This record gives sequence, structure tokens and C-alpha cells, in this order.
Amino acid sequence: MRPWITSLFAVVAVALPLSIPSRVCYAGSGAVLDSLVAEALKRNPDLRASRQSREASIEGPALARSLANPMFMYGGMDRLDGGSWPNTSEKRFSLEQEFPWFGKRELRGRIAEQDAENERRRHQSAERDVVRMIKESYFQLYGVQRALAITRSEENVLERMETIAATRYSTGEASQQDALKAQTEITMLRRRIYELEERQNSVQAKINQLLGRGVDKPLGEAITTPDRDFEIDLERLLSIAGANRAEIAAAESEIARSSAQQKLAEKEYFPDYRLGLEYRNFREGDSMMMFTFGIDLPLWRGKYRAGVRQAQKRNESALAMRQAAENQTAFEVRDARFKVLTARETLDLYQKVLIPQAQARFDASEAAYRTGQVDFLDLLESERFLLDARVRAVLAEADVGVQNALLERALGIDLRIAFESQGG
Repeated sequence: MRPWITSLFAVVAVALPLSIPSRVCYAGSGAVLDSLVAEALKRNPDLRASRQSREASIEGPALARSLANPMFMYGGMDRLDGGSWPNTSEKRFSLEQEFPWFGKRELRGRIAEQDAENERRRHQSAERDVVRMIKESYFQLYGVQRALAITRSEENVLERMETIAATRYSTGEASQQDALKAQTEITMLRRRIYELEERQNSVQAKINQLLGRGVDKPLGEAITTPDRDFEIDLERLLSIAGANRAEIAAAESEIARSSAQQKLAEKEYFPDYRLGLEYRNFREGDSMMMFTFGIDLPLWRGKYRAGVRQAQKRNESALAMRQAAENQTAFEVRDARFKVLTARETLDLYQKVLIPQAQARFDASEAAYRTGQVDFLDLLESERFLLDARVRAVLAEADVGVQNALLERALGIDLRIAFESQGG
């Protein structure tokens, strides 16, 4: 396999995170990145499942703060010798309600609120992953489509070279092998086109899968170009990530949850209690009302001490999770920033240096071959070098978009939104 094909597969097949502010081109028809992202957020099956789970968790606090159902009881008492059941001599009606110790319900509600917040953050993280995958696949498609267009157009160059070789052969200035070499190169080029078309279909199917569509639905041309204009200051990027990364916010929520859980465990030393009313009616016509009160007896204090220790350990675990999330975020931001800078510099190298050099080399080789100063293999080699440079340039441009996606996932927010909120 040719080196440029290997490079293409490396860019297209790598799974990297999420993209940045996309600069959208609306000229002509095709697949616009922002529209695909919006559709994925709405229709992706995994996100729909996550959204329902998040909405279900919203009901948790109300359930946690609710009292247990009251208990209604009826009792009848009569003599065993000659009673008139069910019209008994004595009837009892009672109503009893259990109450947790003061503050327990509120703490349980707070725990459920943090559970709901954790679910919201998990959904937010899942959204960022889907957006990352959409943008990543989109720019892979962008690179494949442009590499395919360049490769197809190169067939005209090879046909021109074949014509030159045939003309020189007809005049006795070159051998027939030159024309045959050009024909063989055209055949190899068509094989590369088939490989690129296969990869294009694969990436389109991946995007359709993320969108919740049929995998064979056409997408059109990827027309949104990767953004290279946003600032890349490390300190500002770290600040944005610290304020927006869902994993850090989830760790903060877990700390609040474990703190409430510890306070609840400490309140388990105090008993829950029951209040009730009982009404009795006698056949003789007498009746009476009785008030009842009962409490749990928290005698087995060992389990309550174990509950407090367990809550303390979970709180320490939550603190460590936050530190781990902060460290991971800082690493991902630094790593993604470096890769974005590298991708930009690589693209500049191809566009500003390598392609002009390769074009000049090819032009010189073509002119020299026409006059018999170089052989056909030299001309063919310069053509391959120019094609390789042009293909690598579009792959490098696509890689800028892929690395943008990685950086945006590390930040946890679209850069356009982040910079607008900070006045940048």
C-alpha cells in the first residue's frame, strides 16, 4: 500500500475526541457540521436513553422526602360463646403515621438531588462524547472526500504524461515502455480511488449510525472547513475546562452527596417515631378515643458507627475522585493543545513549503523529459511526489479538525460558547 494511503487510513481510522468552533461554509449543497451535531444530539439512540434516565432521576428528591404511607387498622372483639360476628361487641379503628427523626427527610432529599445532578452530568458527558464522534467522523469524511477528488483529477495528469511518452515514442525519442509505464500508473491510481471510495462509505455509515439514521442514507459533501483561528493560550483553556468539564462537576456533586450521606448516618443514632389515633366503639354504646406514640429503639449502635465510618470513607473517595478528574482534565487539555498546534504547523508546512517544492520539481521534470534530459521514471517519480504532497496536505487539514475535536472534548464545551461567555 502506498505511503499516502497509509497516512490517510491513520487519520481516518483513529478515534479521537471533539471539535471546536466550526467555520461553516454555506455555499453550495452538502453536509454542514452544525446541522449534523444538532441532529445527533436530538436523535442519537444512546443519548435518548441517557436523557430518559436523567429525567427519571429528577423525581428522586420528591420521593426521598415523602413520608411512608399511613397505616389504617380495624379490629373487632367478641366472646367465643355466642358471639354475633361480624357485628362484634367491640370495634377498633386506628390510624398510624411513621415519622423519621428531625432532619432525616431533608438529608435524604439532598442525597437524591445530588444523585439527579450526577445523572445530569453523566448525560452531559455522553453528549460531549457523541458530539466528539460526529465531528471526528465528519472531518475524516472531509479528508477522504478531498483526497478522492485530488486522486481522481490526477488521472488527467497521467494521461497527459502518457500522451507525451507516446509522442516521443512515435518520433523515436523514447521507448514504448514509457507509455506502458504511464498506463500501469493510471491503473494503480484507479485502485487507490476504489480504496478511498470504500473508506468514504464506511465513514458515512458511521455518521449515519451516530445520527440514528439508516447507514446507507447519503450525506453529500462535507463542506465545513476546520477552524484555525481560535486562540490557543494554555491558561485560558485550563480555566475554560475547569469551569465546564462535566467530570469535574460530577465529582463536586459526589462530594456534596457523600457529605449529606455522612450527616444522615450520624442521625441514625436518633430514633424514628410513630404517632397514631385509635377509636373504640362498644355494643353498649360507649366509645373512646386513644392517642398512641411509639419510637424505634436504636440499641444496636455498632451498625450505626459502621454507617458513619462508611460515609466518611466515601467522602474521602469523592475528594480523591475530584482530584483525579482535575488532573485528567489538565492532562487532556495540554495534550490536545499540543496536537492542535502540531496539526496546524504540519498543514502550513505542506501548503507553504512542500507543495510548491513538489510542483516546481514536477514542472522541471516534465520540461526536461520533453527534451530528453531525464528519463520517464524521473518524471513519474516527481508526479508521485506531487500527488503525495497534495493528498497529505488535505489529510493534514482534516487532522486539524480531528485535533480540534479532541481539544473541545477536553474542555467540555464548544469553544465559541466558551469564548463568548468570557468576552473573548
